[in-house]
Amino acid sequence: MSYRVASFFSGIGGLDLGLERSEFKVVFQCEVNPFCREVLVHHWPGLPLDEDIRKLDEADIPDADVWAAGFPCQDLSLARMGPRSGLRGSQSGLFHEFVRLVRGRTPRAIILENVHGLLSSHGGRDFAVVLKALDELGYGVAWRVLNSKDFGVPQQRRRVYIVAIHRDTSSAAEVLFEPKCGDWNTKKNGPDGKKSPSIFQTIIGDTSKGPLVKSVAHCIYAESARHTGTDWSRNYVWYPDGRVRRFTPSEVERVQGFPEGWTLPPDMIGGEVDRVDSLRYHAVGNAVTPPVAEWVGRRLVAVLKSQDVQALTGTLMAAE
Repeated sequence: MSYRVASFFSGIGGLDLGLERSEFKVVFQCEVNPFCREVLVHHWPGLPLDEDIRKLDEADIPDADVWAAGFPCQDLSLARMGPRSGLRGSQSGLFHEFVRLVRGRTPRAIILENVHGLLSSHGGRDFAVVLKALDELGYGVAWRVLNSKDFGVPQQRRRVYIVAIHRDTSSAAEVLFEPKCGDWNTKKNGPDGKKSPSIFQTIIGDTSKGPLVKSVAHCIYAESARHTGTDWSRNYVWYPDGRVRRFTPSEVERVQGFPEGWTLPPDMIGGEVDRVDSLRYHAVGNAVTPPVAEWVGRRLVAVLKSQDVQALTGTLMAAE
């Protein structure tokens, strides 16, 4: 049996892909960006796909055990220049539309993903709004900052994951926290020890001919193919003869944990290169890393199955 997922702010399907790899079945998606919708239609043909969460009626959402949402981060991101609007902003404030729909349907579990700047926005008050909204709807909540580099992805990308389970005060923590330290927590550290080198100092590639890259990339941001500023200057490919170039869209996909070509539907092949590349760069930079979503999904599946077994056992015992 597969648990069903309704996806909101679906983007190019990073959460969806990771959750499907962990035994979930995606039954609904909602995404406003036209290019991202083309990618979703290519990979999930025939799936119900709504265009605008602001106009969505909860009655039109198929039954699903879990609702997953990587709601917009633009107003919360620490990379944003100037003051952050937070949940008052026109983009990140769409979280309130998601809450409106949850209030009408009350899914069994919720997965939220966003930049870790959510934790500090407006001195933590925005995060308190998120927690209060879920609490008032009857959800037990846990949250944790997860880094993509700890899940087999060569990218330093910290994101906060929030798991909420209805009428259960403890199971959400079982999803996000292990009973023992993960592999990345085992290294000894002390005040007198030698300072560890930066994770970005390790170089891989052909030292005689190139290409050469850092073994772990800096966080991939949404950007365009024509950008000549500093958006991509931390992530680049270089050669011993002095040549330097930015990552290609396919390389950015791999650094984000997507299959190569994920954001290039067949009908776009041969189109205006700069335009298509800009759309791909931007979409991948905004995406959820699938391997992290898969880890969260597998642990949530285990919790849901355990709950179902306990409920069935209780029913059988009561019938005896």
